[in-house]
Amino acid sequence: MILSVSGEINRWRLIAWLLTGVVLVPIGVILSAWITPEWAAWRHLLDTVLTTLLLNTALLILGVIAWVWFMGVGLAWLTALCDFPGRRFFDWALILPLAMPAYVLAFTWLGLLDYGGPLQLGLARRFGPNGYWFPDIRAPGMVVFFFSLSLYPYVYMLARTAFAGQGRRMIEAARILGRTPWGAFWHAALPMARPAIAAGCALAAMEALADFGAVSVFGFQTFTTAIYKAWYGMFNLPAATQLASLLLLFALAALTVERRMRGRARYFASDGHAPTARERIVLTGMAGWLATGVATLVFGLAFAVPMVQLALWALGRISQDLDGRYWSLLGHTLLLGVGAALLASLVALVLGLIRKRYPEDRPIRLAVRLASSGYALPGSVLAVGVMLALIGISKAMGITGGSGGLGAGVGALLLAYLARFLAVAMGPVESGLERIRPAILEAAQGLGSTLWEQIRRIHLPLLRPGLMTATLLVLIEVMKEMPATLMLRPFGWDTLAVRIHEMTSEGEWERAALPAVTLVLIGVWPVILLARKSARR
Repeated sequence: MILSVSGEINRWRLIAWLLTGVVLVPIGVILSAWITPEWAAWRHLLDTVLTTLLLNTALLILGVIAWVWFMGVGLAWLTALCDFPGRRFFDWALILPLAMPAYVLAFTWLGLLDYGGPLQLGLARRFGPNGYWFPDIRAPGMVVFFFSLSLYPYVYMLARTAFAGQGRRMIEAARILGRTPWGAFWHAALPMARPAIAAGCALAAMEALADFGAVSVFGFQTFTTAIYKAWYGMFNLPAATQLASLLLLFALAALTVERRMRGRARYFASDGHAPTARERIVLTGMAGWLATGVATLVFGLAFAVPMVQLALWALGRISQDLDGRYWSLLGHTLLLGVGAALLASLVALVLGLIRKRYPEDRPIRLAVRLASSGYALPGSVLAVGVMLALIGISKAMGITGGSGGLGAGVGALLLAYLARFLAVAMGPVESGLERIRPAILEAAQGLGSTLWEQIRRIHLPLLRPGLMTATLLVLIEVMKEMPATLMLRPFGWDTLAVRIHEMTSEGEWERAALPAVTLVLIGVWPVILLARKSARR
């Protein structure tokens, strides 16, 4: 009997580690590139752009962290613990920028504010070509700011939940002890919410690190653009791999910070309920309208104005662009998204069930944790790792022909998506599994039901909401993913994200608008449902 139980555990361990290999193999391939370093390519990079890449990447990460902290924490405090005109609307509306990919926000504002945009053309007609001053929209500070507009909701959502859990009692206690309102916030509320805020900042930093579309729109050189150029410009896959390994170190550092901060979230103070209207700090007069103005400004810059401009551009081009190619792009996007979402949900379900069945087994727990680490890896890094791994498999199997063998197909994309977004699916699935009481499973087992009967009659019905959420979230993320799709797509398999990149790289903002509006509209309605569900009335 003991041998039988041990053999069963070993089989589930094997399955868990085989699935985890989807994430580990690309990472291992990337790190193995240093066995034969490309010194010539590195000397060329060191003499030309390597210093710029390091400085720009560091500037982007640090600048994004600073801006998302400032916007996310401030807005979370206002909506969670203050009452001002429009609070009920902004409470959920400030999450909507999550539905707009950073590269869409970037090209929209660039089209509006660049030298040939409508604003500067109007100023030139009014004051003459040299009669006005306008900031350089492509300056590093502007790039960081517009990037942060699409990422602040990560901090906003987590900080809002933390502040709401604290309630007003802790602030009142700090006031009784002699603190000013600002001092009570800075010395009482903020330290208790620090783990959630740090986790949100780390998530935003990982997204900034992984981005290729927005930085390429602004012409801002970072490691992701260097990887793409080494691959397609220099045709040097080893150099691209070694660049990806450095980017991987940044990503793993951000992941470590995020996990540590999230693990300490249990220290939050809680009154047991969100603050009611009576418990909120009422901002009246100038203070109330100032709060409304700040929230309106952020919402307008991050979502409302870009969405209106995209709609105007799309309406101007819809008769030309709404053709067979558009429907083909939409079909490819949905097909890849649905396929990856179903695959990721299935793998998440299997790993979740294994962990639920053997919660104390360390090898299984380690495998599940490693399988969830791919979300911190930029799409460009995974693209390089998946391509090299599949090329190696092709050579080992004696498959020749084509530049990439097995790597140049839809399978490569699905593997990259699975490794990148498995963590997104794991969250809702594990949350659903935690709600299944052990007593239910013990009762079923006592009645003689087998494992598969328990899965079919208990797990799947109770996990249906979590599985649907996981599938939907992965679908949205995959459709927005640009770097991996751009680098791994097979010939003739362009998607909406690839079309946006092609048009924006040529400065054709209007022609990029229709696919951009489509992506935003597909992603906005689940974000609205999520935001309205979590909003406090």
